[in-house]
Amino acid sequence: MQRSAIKMKSPSCHLLAGDRVSVEITDKAFDPEARLAAFRKGAIGAGAIVSFSGVVRSDDGVSTLTLSHYPEFTEIQIEQILEKASTRWSLKDTLIIHRVGKMKVGEVIVFVATAADHRRDAFQAADFIMDYLKSEAPFWKQEETSDQMRWIEPRDQDKKDIKRWSQT
Repeated sequence: MQRSAIKMKSPSCHLLAGDRVSVEITDKAFDPEARLAAFRKGAIGAGAIVSFSGVVRSDDGVSTLTLSHYPEFTEIQIEQILEKASTRWSLKDTLIIHRVGKMKVGEVIVFVATAADHRRDAFQAADFIMDYLKSEAPFWKQEETSDQMRWIEPRDQDKKDIKRWSQT
């Protein structure tokens, strides 16, 4: 999987691209439906396309979520997650878009799309990528409510989700 770094117009938006993979980290809102439509058009020959969109939840009165990162470090870590996925499943194309910065309840944080010849590869790879993004990608997350700000750490369930992949 070869990739080249392309600097985007926004200084906080970077793209790693290859013939099968693209990763975008951005501080701008995006339309997951439009991105999925474009991904579909490019996934020529795929028999299965799976997508996932994660949004900011209002759990415990959360009003905003702020994600921070170190750009080059984060991109390298995500690339390693994708390399693990590509050794386990036969994927034709993969797209990850991850927001950083301050987001309101209901805004999309992350979008993952996978394309493969068969549905099981596409589903499992998307699930695997999301589990690792949630638990191991170096994003620092802070929730804000009406009366406090708090840092978020991976939950016990997130750690269990990662562990199950070492058992399969």
